Amino acid sequence: MAASLPGYRRLIRVIPESGCVTTLLEDDIHSMALRLSHGGGRVLAIEPVIDRMPWNTCPGAAAVLIDTFVGLPLTQVTLRRDRKANCTHLHDLAVLAASHADDTQELRYDIAVSDPIEGRRDLTLARDGVPVLQWIEQDGALVSPVEVRGRTLFALRDWIASLAPMQAEAARLLQWAGIVAHGRTIPMGEQSDPTRMPANCHTFQPERVPFARRTGAVIDFSSARRKPGETLSRMLSQRTG
Repeated sequence: MAASLPGYRRLIRVIPESGCVTTLLEDDIHSMALRLSHGGGRVLAIEPVIDRMPWNTCPGAAAVLIDTFVGLPLTQVTLRRDRKANCTHLHDLAVLAASHADDTQELRYDIAVSDPIEGRRDLTLARDGVPVLQWIEQDGALVSPVEVRGRTLFALRDWIASLAPMQAEAARLLQWAGIVAHGRTIPMGEQSDPTRMPANCHTFQPERVPFARRTGAVIDFSSARRKPGETLSRMLSQRTG
């Protein structure tokens, strides 16, 4: 089980309230949240909260996120709307918030991806404490579940699109976490050179690459005494208390 092995951890929470949804994410290199206010089926405001991000250029993505989504119908807050121009993680939190705008109960995802052992990684996702997904990857290709055996994490779009909405959401979150977790195997020197990165997010757009510098703490939650989300949850409570 991935959660009992050294490796990557990610927490995602969705907290719906009357007229707004707060979503938060914390993992090894990210700690962030946003509050999406809505009314009449539209996004009225987005307030990003950034506690820990890996690049000095990341905070500038907050303004881009607001420009991307504020004023749109909730149904148009989708995964494919200017994702590469944004911080992809804040973008995903906004999509999650919009998709759960009518919810009344909090939702929590706990994700674990083990470090590779002889080429094998175990990937697990629990929803509200209940195990939902358990995948096995060997030498970069999935061997389980059988429906996607032989595919890489980058080749799951069509399969995920075929699933029921909540199953698709869980699978997408585990897919993205598994991709991010690859960073644990890359030497920090290579990770810290923005010129080596594809233009897949706000920081790695050509106009920002010359100014991007690595920053922020890296936390290995599989060996740390605290769990993902604790610091960010306290910070949010203080802001609203």
